[in-house]
Amino acid sequence: MGIPIEGAEVLTGIDGGVLTITLNRPLAHNAVNSAMSRAIAEAVDLFDADDSLAVGILTGTGASFCSGMDLKSFLRGERPEAAGRGFGGFTQQPPRKPIIAAVEGYALAGGFELVLACDLVVASEKAQFGLPEVRRGLIAGSGGLTRFGTRVPPQIAMEYVLTGKNMSAAEAHRWGLVNRVAPVGQSLAVAQTLAHEISQNAPLALRESKKILTESPDWTVAERWSKQRESLEVIFATRDAAEGATAFAEKRAPVWEGS
Repeated sequence: MGIPIEGAEVLTGIDGGVLTITLNRPLAHNAVNSAMSRAIAEAVDLFDADDSLAVGILTGTGASFCSGMDLKSFLRGERPEAAGRGFGGFTQQPPRKPIIAAVEGYALAGGFELVLACDLVVASEKAQFGLPEVRRGLIAGSGGLTRFGTRVPPQIAMEYVLTGKNMSAAEAHRWGLVNRVAPVGQSLAVAQTLAHEISQNAPLALRESKKILTESPDWTVAERWSKQRESLEVIFATRDAAEGATAFAEKRAPVWEGS
């Protein structure tokens, strides 16, 4: 079962509270064109709106996660963006809920920018990440340059950006960019296990926790306390907060309502 979206460029599947979004242009190494961008944006919109879904996975069919922008489409005048969500329907405004990148093969240029817009990364041991734009007279202007240096030490990001060379899965794991390294062909399975583990937790608490973790680096010291307090007041007033405390006292698994 999946979320109904137009076109075959993107596939979706739902398993419990986990939505999998699959880039589906394997003959083009899942290069992103305008149709794929719109389809991803539509899937993300529906993911955010569906209270039964707690965690997402972004992956690709075939041997590569995503090779970036479809240059042939670009030369025809297409722009692989979706209004409000940016490149790939994703990088400017990722979903509010946690999402995991499951990477096989290459995640290059815009493909790596999609990965950097995800919250967690599971990569096969042969996966490769890179921003080779400088080798083509371009820049990684869809989040690559602004996010890479927040996920690994800035000087490490600088070296990879200025040389345009690839980063291996082992190196990415060493620097903390990749959470888990999987055997070849198993990144999606490992990501699904992680997603289901996360989805056992309260959905509103997951969403608010992600919000604070991602937004707080831009907050002032005063805002860090005031905005956390705002989120706490929202969470304290939910039925799920009461359910969590009750379930703990009764020594049973909680039953979340998402409210």
